[in-house]
Amino acid sequence: MQQEFTITIFSENHVGLLNQVTTAFTRRSINIESLNTSESSLEGIHKFTIVVFTTREQIDKLKTQIEKKIDVLKVFVFTTDEIIHQEMALYKVPTEALLSGNEIEDIVRKYGARIMEITPEYTVIEKTGHKAETQELFVRLDKYKVLQFVRSGRIAITKLRTELLEEYLLKLRAENKIRGIETF
Repeated sequence: MQQEFTITIFSENHVGLLNQVTTAFTRRSINIESLNTSESSLEGIHKFTIVVFTTREQIDKLKTQIEKKIDVLKVFVFTTDEIIHQEMALYKVPTEALLSGNEIEDIVRKYGARIMEITPEYTVIEKTGHKAETQELFVRLDKYKVLQFVRSGRIAITKLRTELLEEYLLKLRAENKIRGIETF
């Protein structure tokens, strides 16, 4: 049965790694719904956050395949109930719609959004939330002719106290010290 998974990939920041990672998804015919890359809380380590709909069997195979990449340190897979996540959306609407009444201002307040910029031609509104929330706001604002719309990829952290990669690296260091190998 297909379900939503959020994959977190920790890696070194090397050119071409994103292409290698996305190719692994393509080879397994798994569509990427959302992708975000950023620095992690650990110095020198980057974090990919990828959202997909697939089966548990497929995601486990994909995880194993991605972890074989040289620059990948570790891959973790989460279901929605194991993470806290958000997306950000920007909406550009004509300023004349904002000035013609209080409706847009009321919508912005109701959805917990904020006005970022107002020019004579357009107004930019920002909303942070889950995809369904940002999409619902788009539908409401589109009555006023949304000029531009963009939604970010998912950003997510686990509900766990610490970063799983830290625990993994500590375990790896301990195992390698027993073998007499220096790492990290």
